Amino acid sequence: MADTMSVKEAALLWNISERRISYLCNQGRIAGAKKTGRSWVIPANAQKPVDNRIKSGAYQKKKMKSDLPLPVGVSDYCIASKEYYYVDKTMFIKDFLDERPMVSLFTRPRRFGKTLNMDMLRTFFEKTDEDTSVYFQDKLIWNQGEKYRKYQGKYPVIFITFKDVKKDTWDKTLNHIIQIITSEYKRHTELANSEKILDKDYYDMVIAGTTDKNLFDSSLYMLSKMLHEHYGVAPVVIIDEYDTPIQQGHTLGFYDEVILFMRNLFSGVLKDNKHLSYGFLTGILRVAKESIFSGLNNLTINSILENKYSEYFGFTPDEVREMAVYYSAEDKYDELCKWYDGYRFGNSEIFNPWSVINYFRNDCQPRAYWQATGSNEIIGEVLSGIDEEITFKLNKLIQGETIVSAIDTGVIYPQVKNNPSSVFSFLLVAGYLKSMKSSIAVGGDFMCEVALPNKEISFVYRKEILQKLQYIVPQSSVISVQEALYSADSDMLKKSLETLLLQSASCFDTVGENFYHGFMLGLCAALEPYKSTSNKESGKGRYDIQLRPLVKSLPGIIIELKSAKNCSEKELKELSTTALKQINDKKYDTELKSAGINNIVKYGVAFSGKNVAIVSESNY
Repeated sequence: MADTMSVKEAALLWNISERRISYLCNQGRIAGAKKTGRSWVIPANAQKPVDNRIKSGAYQKKKMKSDLPLPVGVSDYCIASKEYYYVDKTMFIKDFLDERPMVSLFTRPRRFGKTLNMDMLRTFFEKTDEDTSVYFQDKLIWNQGEKYRKYQGKYPVIFITFKDVKKDTWDKTLNHIIQIITSEYKRHTELANSEKILDKDYYDMVIAGTTDKNLFDSSLYMLSKMLHEHYGVAPVVIIDEYDTPIQQGHTLGFYDEVILFMRNLFSGVLKDNKHLSYGFLTGILRVAKESIFSGLNNLTINSILENKYSEYFGFTPDEVREMAVYYSAEDKYDELCKWYDGYRFGNSEIFNPWSVINYFRNDCQPRAYWQATGSNEIIGEVLSGIDEEITFKLNKLIQGETIVSAIDTGVIYPQVKNNPSSVFSFLLVAGYLKSMKSSIAVGGDFMCEVALPNKEISFVYRKEILQKLQYIVPQSSVISVQEALYSADSDMLKKSLETLLLQSASCFDTVGENFYHGFMLGLCAALEPYKSTSNKESGKGRYDIQLRPLVKSLPGIIIELKSAKNCSEKELKELSTTALKQINDKKYDTELKSAGINNIVKYGVAFSGKNVAIVSESNY
């Protein structure tokens, strides 16, 4: 054997990990490498392959700096934990092993570390040629003793992620899912020549691509069975972002097909499967009511309102403080709190990890890093059918107010449009809201007091929520208002507002003042550089809407709203005049003047069905 070497010997010779060596062998990138049993044998004169990989869309092999780089987009646990600044989440493993539920579902917003945590579980549990304990020996879990260490590297693992399954037809989606599962079969090359498995023909058909597509929903069950037979130990099954294809199906019209396939796929491998040790799933929505997990009585659900595992997705305050110290930015903690803190998962205070990492990576420049990090087509549909009351509540949130709503953490895609409370349920589980208080309601749902969590989400909320309301007029019309504000042109501003109000009111025959208030509040919330407030005391009463300029050269704006049914043009004009008179009589400009803002534009606005009248007064 002098002319060959083991994986361990090659790893020492080439100064790369044993796991990487095994991967390169599996990919055929080491000439002459052969598998004997469960181990690879490599020619002694084999050359180290050139490392030209890009991992997780962000990683490139390069000389390390004195400070560990930040893992932007890195979801490979081995790389993240050894070559980047890694926030230790390995006590997740201890908490799981203390309870050991058969199947666990974790629902969290996008970019909160779901995939990285699942890869951590894979690395911990998976039985491989490499001694993967090296990735945990300097982590918190290893200090918990042999009780937990004995589980390390003891199980075969099936790892599937659907995070990139975003196709526009069911046929393309099914082909992509088959490709992903086939790749997992190919990863388990130990089954190719195993004499222990009873379904070798099925394995060969999957590898060859000749399996009937209509029968592929049993593929994960069959793989679990074969791994159990080969190793004598039932596998751990990890399915990451399981609901991505379901969202695509709902949005693009193949919902029934994807639901039927997923139900059979998951039931086969997770329900009453004697070839399963443990199962893990992650997603944004639970979608349990869709019967995807029908009859799965061994499923433990861990939503954002549950206390268990609450600190393992996202960063805790202590973890952010430690990171700030490491990157010599201790003085930035308060700014981090304002922008990225405020989430509550169970009883844990949580920072958005994606945004915190990007904040440090971009020299501590506060921005809304979380926006546009995922597909949000569903939001437009969620908001398209909402009523006047929901619209008003959505606009209250941007003012920093809280609202109370029934929350169903099992909200499903067909419900989000038909059930008004599902709007807030979806926004909460998707990361746009935080739960201030919650209590169990009748039927096992929650009654929650919700609000926007931080400054970043206030910005994202304006861009992704308010501007998707069907009552909001085209962006070009909003821009015309902004241009009028920037140019300090009161006449142009008045004309633009009149046009906007006419466009919006034309869609409604009979709506109340709450709608008009909500619409105007939503419009104002989208305007920059202004801070909008509503229903606050000033002078001798409460104004409807106030826009306080954040740039000194711009005027302050006060808007008073009135509405009545079946008004004539003359009556509507008189009503708008009454509104303007109320601004002056009750001295609603007191707050702005106290802040040193003396240039003020006042609008009296009156609505009646599809008609609108505006009168204005300005000292600007």
